[in-house]
Amino acid sequence: MIKVYNKYPLLQHNTFGIEAVAERFVEFSSTEALVGFLKEGFTGNSLVIGGGSNLLFAGDFAGTVFHSRIMGIEVLDESGNDVLVRAGSGVNWDEFVGYCVEQGWHGLENLSLIPGEVGASAVQNVGAYGVEAGDLIVKVDAIKIDGASPCAFTNADCGFAYRHSIFKGAEKDKYIITHVTFRLKKDAAFKLSYGNLKEKVEELGGATLANVRAAVCEIRRAKLPDPAEIGSAGSFFMNPVVPAVVAAKLKEEYPTMPQYPLPDGNVKLSAGWMIEQCGWKERPAEHVGVYKHQALVVINRGGATGADVIAFAKDVVASVKERFGVGLNMEVNVIG
Repeated sequence: MIKVYNKYPLLQHNTFGIEAVAERFVEFSSTEALVGFLKEGFTGNSLVIGGGSNLLFAGDFAGTVFHSRIMGIEVLDESGNDVLVRAGSGVNWDEFVGYCVEQGWHGLENLSLIPGEVGASAVQNVGAYGVEAGDLIVKVDAIKIDGASPCAFTNADCGFAYRHSIFKGAEKDKYIITHVTFRLKKDAAFKLSYGNLKEKVEELGGATLANVRAAVCEIRRAKLPDPAEIGSAGSFFMNPVVPAVVAAKLKEEYPTMPQYPLPDGNVKLSAGWMIEQCGWKERPAEHVGVYKHQALVVINRGGATGADVIAFAKDVVASVKERFGVGLNMEVNVIG
């Protein structure tokens, strides 16, 4: 089924709580319906959204916004320790993670409570606590907008990197994802070394799927605002990655700076820590600020426009660059 709306308000489709209007809004509930709509001769600008948890509208969108309502979760294959699970792109991400945990399938539990939908997990390569969606995705089914042709992407095709994929880069706005297939495990293989996750899991009684999910949810709720109460897009900036020699010099000057060595020899730094050191938690702001429990999160205090948020973000970036000599990149996707 296809539903088409004109001059559609997007306030309920972005967690930042920014007012914006789409020229046209299209929801589809099956691959066949989407292909049929595109084959009718669709042209013009397009934007594909999920839960809107990583979007910042800088103005109205002069084009068509596509939103998936393809639901369903199915097991494609079980072989030895592996389970191949396919989910529709419109499935709520956290509900999908919760379902997998209930089934006893390992792999996604560290990604609990991340807002959004399954399709967006492949676009953003969502990650948390040492795990990324791209570690587990084996296939992405999509429709190419130009020509309405079905396509299938392997993990290697997707070009997954830190908070990145080809759907966010070279192939941005060219495909609409319909399904994502994950390879999960029946046997335990917990990753608990990131942050205080291991400590929280132990407090809950030890490493089980349910306890890891509960621990991640508890930590995230303590650090991140509820979008229903405070507008935000979660982590606004990406944690910067620098060469080891740069990280070593920073560590000499700032001994308490958190650093996370990567397999490739580079080092990931904490953007939130640097932002906090620049005093942004204490700075009053009328419409935009950083969250009191996590400086990495930029919040809409009420009535902010996209331009307000962008101006604030530029000031934050400039202050971090001036003090630490490190550049920050936005994780949020600015539209308009």
